[in-house]
Amino acid sequence: MIEEFTVGNDRELDLRLARYDVQGSMAHIKMLESIGLLTADELEVLLKALGEIAEVIERGEFTIEPGVEDVHSQVEFMLTAKLGDIGKKIHSGRSRNDQVLVDLKLFMRDELKHLAEAVKRLFDRLQSLSEEYKDVLMPGYTHLQVAMPSSFGLWFGAYAESLVDDMQMLVAAYNVANQNPLGSAAGYGSSFPLDREMTTRLLGFETLHYNVVAAQMSRGKTERAASMAISAIASTLGHLAMDVCMWMCQNFGFISFPDELTTGSSIMPHKKNPDVFEIMRGKCNRLQSIQNEIALLTANLPLGYNRDLQLLKDIIFPATTEMTACLDMADFMLRHIRVKRDIIEDPRYDYLFTVEEVNRLVLSGMPFREAYKKVGLEVQNGTYKPVRDVHHTHVGSINNLCTAEIALKFQKLYDKVAG
Repeated sequence: MIEEFTVGNDRELDLRLARYDVQGSMAHIKMLESIGLLTADELEVLLKALGEIAEVIERGEFTIEPGVEDVHSQVEFMLTAKLGDIGKKIHSGRSRNDQVLVDLKLFMRDELKHLAEAVKRLFDRLQSLSEEYKDVLMPGYTHLQVAMPSSFGLWFGAYAESLVDDMQMLVAAYNVANQNPLGSAAGYGSSFPLDREMTTRLLGFETLHYNVVAAQMSRGKTERAASMAISAIASTLGHLAMDVCMWMCQNFGFISFPDELTTGSSIMPHKKNPDVFEIMRGKCNRLQSIQNEIALLTANLPLGYNRDLQLLKDIIFPATTEMTACLDMADFMLRHIRVKRDIIEDPRYDYLFTVEEVNRLVLSGMPFREAYKKVGLEVQNGTYKPVRDVHHTHVGSINNLCTAEIALKFQKLYDKVAG
């Protein structure tokens, strides 16, 4: 009963760490051999056996047997069953604490890299659509009131550049994850002369957590940084999903999707519901809550390892998977988006062009306040006639989207993760 309560679904979650446990163990035993705690022959035997376990994992055949506590115990159990006492030597110089922590760092590093790749796919899609529809005007809104002319180029491009900001957060989380905690043991180091720089190189970490206490304190911090990045991406994607739901409804009718990508009603035959984007919006809203969960879970914990930290996996593991799935679904759906090209011809959008008329008068020499008053009176007395021409050429405006510049900003950040 106690074991069931304390372990929870940790064994199932641990299966995602199996390859990283083997990877960390291989680096650790190479280091042990270099400082004389393993012989060259022992290292060769252990590496061969760990390589065989890695093959089992990659084939999807790895399981944690009944009675075995976790993935780390299972790997060591398999080694010992195969090699006898030699298998027990891999634990020299490390604790379960730093073993788990290095697995989590390696896992989070890969998850964040996969997430960055998904963000890039959506970014590229949005930039492509921005260029494709850069000349198609649409209404811009403030306070949900018709405001000024916008364009689909601006709309798609805005979400692309918003993802650049989100990549800043993702890069920061990646940098936190990309530090080696191995060798910190239970959080207070080891009397063995461990070569922590060697394991850092072998595992491809950019640097290491030098202070062994700080290394253990990073558990929870990595997850919190990742959750903040996920929250930022989810916020952008949730806003996009809301726009799509709104632009699809008949009151707007700006965009549509093929029938097979929408759903109908049980009694209303005309309905084409944006269920995919509604579910996406809901998932993204929920994903934004995980940083609060992690903050509360890790608040006011005493120094050193505490079992509460195990529950972080319940939060962050599903979140990275769901965020990536949402990004990929958005990319898939936008591949099939249909844009209405003659939106602003509707008389309801006549007032979009009042500012254009004010600016035209100012450019002809009339003071701004007088031009504003003149056009306002024309609107009030019904004599205003819109001129549906837009000449916005400054940086980042309708006729100067700066797509290449935004792409360069994104690529510089993406390279820090993908490179």
